[in-house]
Amino acid sequence: MADLSPQELRVLAAVADAGGFSAAGAALGLTQSAVSHSVRGSEAKVGAVLFERGRAGARPTPAGERAVALGRRILRMYEVLGAEARGAGRDTVAGVLRIAAFRSAALHLLPPALDRLTARHPGIRPEVRVVRELGAGTAGEVAAGRADLGIATLNATGATGATGAGGAGGAGGGSGATGSVPAEAAAPGRLLTGVLREEAYALVHPAGHPDPKTLPLLDWDENCGSYTRDWWRAQDWIPRATVKAEDDGMVLTMVGRGLGMAILPELSLREATDAVDITGLGPSGPVRRVGYVTTPEFASTLAVRALIRELRAEEG
Repeated sequence: MADLSPQELRVLAAVADAGGFSAAGAALGLTQSAVSHSVRGSEAKVGAVLFERGRAGARPTPAGERAVALGRRILRMYEVLGAEARGAGRDTVAGVLRIAAFRSAALHLLPPALDRLTARHPGIRPEVRVVRELGAGTAGEVAAGRADLGIATLNATGATGATGAGGAGGAGGGSGATGSVPAEAAAPGRLLTGVLREEAYALVHPAGHPDPKTLPLLDWDENCGSYTRDWWRAQDWIPRATVKAEDDGMVLTMVGRGLGMAILPELSLREATDAVDITGLGPSGPVRRVGYVTTPEFASTLAVRALIRELRAEEG
């Protein structure tokens, strides 16, 4: 099988991003026929159909999704090669560092770490994208080659410390899949993960309320309640969510306005005001792990290693 050239990889990524050959050609400055010819050549080299063609455009097949993800990662390594070579042995790091993070991590974990990182390495240019922890979440951005490192919710733990099952449902029995990274993602050749912090959930309710457990439950789509669902099911005082908000900040605001109570992790509660009270759930309450996700190839790059050091220093 012949190797794919960098240009062929760029074409595959452009078709996947643009959703069609013509749009990909416009983005790359190529004709539609040149893009089509390049894709056919790549498919012949790979030995698999990479895109389903149709009137609506082109959509990656499962083989195409894998090829595009690996292609993006290979192209990214081409981009960082020069900076890696120049920084070797000199303790200098430069270039763009692409980071994906969920909202509360982007607000509270990343800023101090990036402040220290850029102070020590002024040549680094962080690019942060806030990604909802739904579906593939931040880990999916890393796997797809769109981020060098992600801040993700890793498998949460219940009272026993056993690794929770992930992949479906929010708190109170919702059906939206979250982006928590399963432990098997750390297998060689897949994604590498590291725990940065463990944080407990707490009950948050309107300040001064005499019996907050009687209030309606407010929840949000990215909540990790499903990863501690045994704990949730054992709590007969937790009703099904009557309101499902878009993010945890919105839930916290609604609780402050007296609309209900919520169960939120510590990072989310850093935005709490005097309008709410926070009550711990005790030693048997649910806990989630927050950590970093990267690929085996990026785990060894200077910029990613430097960022991980600063994230660990922040939580150490």
